[in-house]
Amino acid sequence: MIAGMTGGTPRAEEINRRLGRAAQRFDLALGVGSQRAYLEKRETGSSYAVVREEAPNALLIANIGAPQLISQRAHRAYTPDDARRAIELISADALAIHLNYLQEAVQPEGDTRAAGCAAAIERIVREVGIPVIAKETGAGISREQALLLQGLGVAALDVGGAGGTNFALIEAYRSAARGARRLQERGRLFARWGIPTAACLIECSVAGLPVIATGGIRSGLDAAKALALGATAVGVALPLLKAAMESYERVEEWLEGFLEELRTAMFLVGARTVEELRSREVVLLGRTREWAGQRGR
Repeated sequence: MIAGMTGGTPRAEEINRRLGRAAQRFDLALGVGSQRAYLEKRETGSSYAVVREEAPNALLIANIGAPQLISQRAHRAYTPDDARRAIELISADALAIHLNYLQEAVQPEGDTRAAGCAAAIERIVREVGIPVIAKETGAGISREQALLLQGLGVAALDVGGAGGTNFALIEAYRSAARGARRLQERGRLFARWGIPTAACLIECSVAGLPVIATGGIRSGLDAAKALALGATAVGVALPLLKAAMESYERVEEWLEGFLEELRTAMFLVGARTVEELRSREVVLLGRTREWAGQRGR
């Protein structure tokens, strides 16, 4: 799948147009970036809605933030009606609720209130009428979190493991530009916080839910490893964002190469299908082996 990345700006509209076109062409699921911009400013809606125009048959995933589901210092709590507006804008088949508290904790305008978040997620799950995906954004999902989210009724987990885009560092750079030295230092301090994607796949298996591997998936070989570790699907963000900023043709070229890499890895282990790939024995090495051993896996 194409992981949720952008929306809410004029440039985002063309990027999402290209990604939507690719989702339709390659039969991929596609997520949009946080729709907070749309819920605050309706005029930004076209930058998101374009994905359904370009991908009428794709599985599309709307996107709102968990911190925004509860009252914060600067804004009200979003309601199930707000979530439904985000869903309706792109005729979404599922809703992602992104869990980005690491990012919020290190940014100047961060929404850091968290009490009541689980109950708010449970309410959204109960009332929106489509499957809800719990989506991390760089810190990963642990075994304990996976079981908690399962209990709240989410339909799938998007692990968003450490190893992909580092929002703590991004916020450190933003803070530096603003002269916010203490926040800059905090962002750098927590830049290595989080659970690596491979470890997340092992951790989240206990929940018995579909698991999407995101966070550092950069090649078809990465995808093969994630699928062999039990991922139901893999999501790619940064490489496709870079390609989409160039042209649709560059997106198409990148995806064709990615799929050839995945097919090559499957060929080399004698797997004709993803199901066969998941049945192959996996050998864990290095930090992933250490993590699995410490966690009793």
